[in-house]
Amino acid sequence: MRKELQCLQIYWSIHLGLAEGEEFYEASPYEPATSRLSDIFRLASIFSGMDPATASKSNHCLDAAKACNLNDNCKRLRSAYISTCNRELSAAEPCSRRKCHKALRQFFDRVPGEFTFRLLFCSCKDTACAERRRQTIVPSCSYEDKDRPNCLDLRGACRADHLCRSRLADFHTNCQATFQSPTSCPGDNFQACLGSYAGLIGFDITPNYVDASTTSITISPWCSCKGSGNMEEECEKFLRDFTENPCLRNAIQAFGNGTDVNLVPKNPNPAATALPKVEKSAALPDDADDGNAAYGTSLSSTCTSLQDQGLNPNKSKEQSLCYSQ
Repeated sequence: MRKELQCLQIYWSIHLGLAEGEEFYEASPYEPATSRLSDIFRLASIFSGMDPATASKSNHCLDAAKACNLNDNCKRLRSAYISTCNRELSAAEPCSRRKCHKALRQFFDRVPGEFTFRLLFCSCKDTACAERRRQTIVPSCSYEDKDRPNCLDLRGACRADHLCRSRLADFHTNCQATFQSPTSCPGDNFQACLGSYAGLIGFDITPNYVDASTTSITISPWCSCKGSGNMEEECEKFLRDFTENPCLRNAIQAFGNGTDVNLVPKNPNPAATALPKVEKSAALPDDADDGNAAYGTSLSSTCTSLQDQGLNPNKSKEQSLCYSQ
């Protein structure tokens, strides 16, 4: 994770040097997701294809929690974030939001999608199931707050952090709705969209279900466009990428219904900005400093010689830790 942060710091310093002003959408620094987790969608299909009488009474989100509890790693990390996010500090401070977010990031970075996706995107036929789905990330601590900030302020705070900025860019790259695709997703890649959505959880911009509705799925960060002034149109556009996004909605519904298994995998369109791509970290060590810190001389020792190679990284062992070949 430390090397991921170091390389993202370099990536954005180069990107800002190449870009003219602030872009509304930014290219993802991560390698494109090429696998579609078809086995996971197929598993969802098995549940959705159960006998109608049984399926109508089944709580798929409860089933997902039970499946997680049968896996030692999933159970341990899920228990850790639930405990952290529910730990009351004082009457004025019901929980440590920072620690809750870090525990959530550890869970979604370390636990395979076959467990995390089922918890986040389980299909529901009643409000009890939908409310369990909404409560997956303990929203009272990780999501909700006393006041809703302006969405552009929230985006600005996210872009000030290299990791959050990268996850947001990845979300826009993989979930930006397109009408040139039958699924409304870039490259018809549902898994890439769901993975990048999960990557946003554990930051201030964390998205979640806005209610326990079973007839419609509405996702939103905890923000509004109130007080946007002459930036209201841009704010609404940013918010609609969550609340009115057919790609994200179709991906969630396809996972819950198991209807994605027959789609032909396609690679996402290549990023417009030709910069080296960073591989997402598979784990966040418990003692890692996951803050947005300056790394000093460690940067030059880990990711060097960029200026001598026209942005093409060395193929040394250390360099490959930062950028893909």
